[in-house]
Amino acid sequence: MNKNEAILILDKWIGILRIKNQWDVELILVNDDKFNKTGDIKIDITDKKALIYLNKQNPRNENIEEVIVHELLHLKLYPLDQLTETLITNHYDENTPAFQMIYEQFMVSLEITVEELTKCFLGKMGENTELSFGRVKEMKSFNELFDGLNDLT
Repeated sequence: MNKNEAILILDKWIGILRIKNQWDVELILVNDDKFNKTGDIKIDITDKKALIYLNKQNPRNENIEEVIVHELLHLKLYPLDQLTETLITNHYDENTPAFQMIYEQFMVSLEITVEELTKCFLGKMGENTELSFGRVKEMKSFNELFDGLNDLT
């Protein structure tokens, strides 16, 4: 991955997503074995600054544009994300199964929504509209999930 190429992609998408002139966004390439995500974002809502981290060493997603759009959509949805997390933490005791269940469902729903929006935007305005299947390739197949289970019949 070339940082200049990634910055060009970032600049394009902060314009499309109407982030330009509202947020200061910096791109950081991570060259660390311990960083096991393809991308991540840190957001300072009060200063309107965000850092997007991209895994330079071992990205699981082969389409860097897809990763950048995904992380920028987390920035766009951040106020809703924080509102929902606050509602959950104020209505559920963090040490209960109910909290764990609702919080996990929220995080899964958030990721599904961000991924779906990413696919929509890439399909309409992306340079590289080919979706990455890198993460799926690492998962067990349906049959592998059931290897070793006892036959119930």
